[in-house]
Amino acid sequence: MSTALERLLPEQRLFLRSDTETRFIRLSPGTQLLAIAGSTAIVGWSIVASAILIMDTIGAGNLRDQAKREQAIYEERLNDVAKERDLRIEEAQNAQNRFNLALSEVSKMQSALLESEDNRKELETGIEVIQSTLRRTMAERDEALGKAQELSVALADSTGSSKTEAGRVEDMQDTLAFMAAALNLTATERDLVAADAAAAFDMADALDFERKLSQDRNDRIFGQLEEALTVSVEPLDKMFTAAGLNPQNLIKQVRRGYSGQGGPLTPIALSSKGELIDPDSLRANSILQGLDELNLYRIAVEKTPFALPVKSTFRFTSGFGPRWGRMHNGTDFAASHGTPIYSTADGVIVHAGWQSGYGRLVKIKHEFGIETRYAHMSKIRVKVGQRVSRGDRIGDMGNSGRSTGTHLHYEVRVQGKPVNPMVYIKAAKDVF
Repeated sequence: MSTALERLLPEQRLFLRSDTETRFIRLSPGTQLLAIAGSTAIVGWSIVASAILIMDTIGAGNLRDQAKREQAIYEERLNDVAKERDLRIEEAQNAQNRFNLALSEVSKMQSALLESEDNRKELETGIEVIQSTLRRTMAERDEALGKAQELSVALADSTGSSKTEAGRVEDMQDTLAFMAAALNLTATERDLVAADAAAAFDMADALDFERKLSQDRNDRIFGQLEEALTVSVEPLDKMFTAAGLNPQNLIKQVRRGYSGQGGPLTPIALSSKGELIDPDSLRANSILQGLDELNLYRIAVEKTPFALPVKSTFRFTSGFGPRWGRMHNGTDFAASHGTPIYSTADGVIVHAGWQSGYGRLVKIKHEFGIETRYAHMSKIRVKVGQRVSRGDRIGDMGNSGRSTGTHLHYEVRVQGKPVNPMVYIKAAKDVF
């Protein structure tokens, strides 16, 4: 090997000359080989490091541009969803106003119908009384005529006096004239009562026509309200289902906690006397039940962590799942130091302090066995036992605990088991 090295790299001498003397340094083949190998390694390392640095810079720039584009698209989608939500709320309020107006009109029409029905019954009763009186009067007249005829015959047989018979005939004629006048008066009253009854029937027909028109308006109003309820409830139902939650079980739990009644959403009272139930009342009760269910959905949404914990500009730096050989139980949001952190649902603070690995940590206990965690804070703004609502500020973003930079580590746990927070956030992106 030494011979081969001497042929490839012959021994070299480096002369160093001064004013008084001359020195030289002998460079053996091994020394030259070591120097060449070191120089080659340094140059190669420089080339590889420069290439890696350039590729990382290009890749980071592309990722930043892509993150900015995705953030802009997400913010635009959030704005559109907010506008759509406001529009739906306004439509629901308008529908509620129209529904209240329709109920008022229906109440007025029903009162008018009841009043006309009472008038008709009174007129029929009056007609029956007059007819009964007329029949009784005619019977009395016939009875009087019969008795007069019998008395006239008896008088003529006993006395044979024409004068007495003439007097009796005159008396009977006066009686008949009186009865005829009474009958004419009764007939006139009967005609007046019949005319009043006909007018009452005409009024009842007109009121029935108005009732049908009002019924058509009510059908349109009820239809719009039912459609608005369907449009409002279906997205919420899909959102809970997408998050892996059973909407009906959640609604039952919320109903048990909010069981008081009263106010505008109290169901319309129905008859307890065995009368037929008005179809409008049934539809109104159905709509009120739908509004009550929509309100229960709203309460359930407030108690479920569908919101984002960071409202300022941020970027996702790590997702849920294995990372570097270990399980990452949450999602990381990176932003500037001190960025506000908000509660994603209503709940109670069960931990607010330092915990190994998490640094400054806040735990919030929510309904339905759900817990959220907010780690690596720079400042905690809540206390244990404090109740917070969705959107309340609970702390500031920081770099405490086992962390490589300023960010928020956000976890969602159901019955103590960690789940992917993005499942809840993505489920609500098309609703809020």
